Amino acid sequence: MRFVSTRIHGVMDYLVGLLLTVVPYLLGFADGSAAQWIPIILGVAILGMALMTDFELSVVRLIPMPVHLGIDVAGGLLLLASPWLFGFADRVMWPHVIVGILEVGLALTTRTVPDRAEVSLGRYS
Repeated sequence: MRFVSTRIHGVMDYLVGLLLTVVPYLLGFADGSAAQWIPIILGVAILGMALMTDFELSVVRLIPMPVHLGIDVAGGLLLLASPWLFGFADRVMWPHVIVGILEVGLALTTRTVPDRAEVSLGRYS
């Protein structure tokens, strides 16, 4: 069931993108390894994609929302599996696992079109 609005999804994209770029420094695993770079790269990608997705909080509306959500699922699964794929599960895994699960969950519960109220009020064009 899709109950999260595209506007809320956009806000979450910007928050999660920023969180992923700083979490290695905040939690002490900024050591130049894959454990650090996977969340940073995904965070920057999330921010860039949010700026270019066809929804309320973007700058340039190029990426259709269903494509955005599919990429979110793939990125969340990569983040979730990255501790084992890249061999750092013995050092740090929970930030990757938790945010990966949340990213997939958000993508699977977000509507694929903006709310009608946003369209009729002219806030989305």
